Amino acid sequence: MTAGADAAGLLGFKRHLRAEVSEGKAAFLFSERGVTALQGTHIASLAALLDGTRDLESLFRARPGGLAPEQVARLVGELIAADLVTRRTGGELAADERALAYWDACGVDAGAATGTVNGRVDLFPLGEQVDGDAVRLALGAAGFDVGNGAADQDAAQLSVVLCDDYLDPLLADIDTAHRAAGRPWLLAKPVGAQVWIGPTFLPGTSGCWHCLSHRLWAHRNAEACVQATLGRVGPASRPATAVPSLTSAAAHLISLEAAKWFAGHRYQGQRCVWTFDSRDLTGRLHELRRRPQCRECGDTSLMAERARRPVRLRVAPKVSSSGGGHRTMTPGQVLETFGHLVSPVTGIIKEITRNAAAPAFVNSFRSGPNVARNLMGLDGLRASLRSENGGKGTTPLDAEVGALCEAAERYSGSFHGDEYRVRGSLESLGDVAIHPNDCTLFDARQYERRSEWNRDHSPFNYVFDPVSESTVLDWTPLWSLTELRHRMLPTGLLYFGAPAAEGSRCVRADSNGNAAGSSLEDAILQGALELVERDAVALWWYNRTKAPGVDIAAFGDPWMDELRDHYAGIGRELWVLDVTSDLGIPAMTAISRRTDSARENIMFGFGAHLDPRTALRRALSELNQLLPAVLTDRPMTGDKDAARWMADATVGNQPYLLPDTSIRARVPGDFTWERTEDVRDDVDSVVSTIAERGMDMLVLDQTRPDVGIPVVKVVIPGMRSFWARFAPGRLYDVPVRLGRRAEPTKYEDLNPMPLFL
Repeated sequence: MTAGADAAGLLGFKRHLRAEVSEGKAAFLFSERGVTALQGTHIASLAALLDGTRDLESLFRARPGGLAPEQVARLVGELIAADLVTRRTGGELAADERALAYWDACGVDAGAATGTVNGRVDLFPLGEQVDGDAVRLALGAAGFDVGNGAADQDAAQLSVVLCDDYLDPLLADIDTAHRAAGRPWLLAKPVGAQVWIGPTFLPGTSGCWHCLSHRLWAHRNAEACVQATLGRVGPASRPATAVPSLTSAAAHLISLEAAKWFAGHRYQGQRCVWTFDSRDLTGRLHELRRRPQCRECGDTSLMAERARRPVRLRVAPKVSSSGGGHRTMTPGQVLETFGHLVSPVTGIIKEITRNAAAPAFVNSFRSGPNVARNLMGLDGLRASLRSENGGKGTTPLDAEVGALCEAAERYSGSFHGDEYRVRGSLESLGDVAIHPNDCTLFDARQYERRSEWNRDHSPFNYVFDPVSESTVLDWTPLWSLTELRHRMLPTGLLYFGAPAAEGSRCVRADSNGNAAGSSLEDAILQGALELVERDAVALWWYNRTKAPGVDIAAFGDPWMDELRDHYAGIGRELWVLDVTSDLGIPAMTAISRRTDSARENIMFGFGAHLDPRTALRRALSELNQLLPAVLTDRPMTGDKDAARWMADATVGNQPYLLPDTSIRARVPGDFTWERTEDVRDDVDSVVSTIAERGMDMLVLDQTRPDVGIPVVKVVIPGMRSFWARFAPGRLYDVPVRLGRRAEPTKYEDLNPMPLFL
């Protein structure tokens, strides 16, 4: 006799299953989910007796198929373990057979379920639009004793809270009370064309209401801004929307969720918000996960503690190199692990969509507003080339995952208020602090003329106010991978939207060096390579030196070959320049111009990587991503620099865009690269290369506990951004060192057209 078949009770197939026996051959179990076949002479003989009228001893005596008692017990145990057979008690005889079948289908003890539904529920209706009576009647019809909210709180095992908006401020007090009591509560919005049910908050285990409201407000930022402008708090009121049939349906669905909870049915959906749109009968589950750093149910010190810890590189084997980099997870693994972050209710990303403006051959996806661009006004944001987070790649999956990771990168790199900060000045902090001028790299003449410059150029190329030794700012530590110690930079230089210094705009974060990855090592490598890429591009662009071309065909990549044909098909020419700097890490610029019009609409994309083939793919993918901006004759009005470029630039008046024909086009053999199997080795290689040039590589781990995708900010003081930053240093020295110029370019002879991407 087995442990699975030794309890008392009548044995029968679960009531949601209808059994048909083919004598001596098999038994077939039919349900709304399909048919299950139980094959074999012995199982068919046993199945014919599992009609709920016999206990185990009766089955032993019946000897189905000549089976010994031990064999009967083993088979019955296996059927119970397979969730096909259940034990029935006499108390179930008076119950509705259909209800028993439902609980059997849910996988809970049907007899126990029908006996517990008549438990006590407290009902909390909030808001004038909520019809609490409809839900009260539905709960009563299900057999519940319905209490009246807070007055009966000690008596009930579950609370049902109704609202007309999940951001109702009154829910904060309800959440606090239930967490203090350790009592679960089910939240629902039974009004509106879209009904919301769930989650069931379980104090100490699930996320709390504040975890949910944090995500909801992030998706309703425009509403929050309008409410603040109008001097109001909380969500905006909306007209009542209801029809009797929907009100009744919502009430009974809420009652059903309460019944399942009391019956002991536990499933993942209870930790989700289920949204049901009555207009087209679409429904979706939105998983709510606890925010470890939540100010109400978590630990708000987690981000500060992360910043105080050294950044330790670990073994990080490469498993994918087919897309835009060498990664420690495949794109599919990343999407499977972090796909829950995409939700207009509980996610950090509302949705990821294919860019409808892009040609069919372009793999480009969008994932919401780019918070790194919040420095500009609404009109400028609409016209910006990168006004949205995006993803690119050689395949749609690469691009979709890229869009997910870029949105996570920008979300994690935004100021949330729980970051580690020290108030002080360069004077007070000593040598642990790095002068922000070493990172912003503005020339003194740019500071002197900043009012005129800022008026005439795009916000991307904004010149800040200078920082003095006594300027008091908030500072945040970064870990030096070169010196293995903490250094400090202004918080406002590291996090988007960090509070500005009073009466001054001396620092502001940008996306330079921000990166997300499939591991911390992966993210650090991507951030560092972006700095290498932009530094190399700045050296080429602002000095306007000619660069050798890249022989795309020599790389033997069918995707690249097809891409050139696609560009020709839409009347555009495509070529690539090798702009690799003194660092020796391959950096490339992909360029395309229109060939059927006097207005060439020149656009470019950049890429850098230790692997030259990957650098080339990155440059071409980025060009693809930005291509939609130049496929129309409509002028760009939000970015002054981009608008001027699109209107006036040609290869005739910008000859440095064309390959240097005096130099043979680069082929793979012109680049020195040895493949490694571990991303950590690549990071170490980049750190060593940076150190050889007398520079320091700093890392700030910005990974958010509630997101999980590794995100970093990499800073290398002295390296150039591709924006207009003209302080002395690499911008002038490296072109001479590389033999591109006989002497440094004069300040006044630098390219007057700032890069605008």
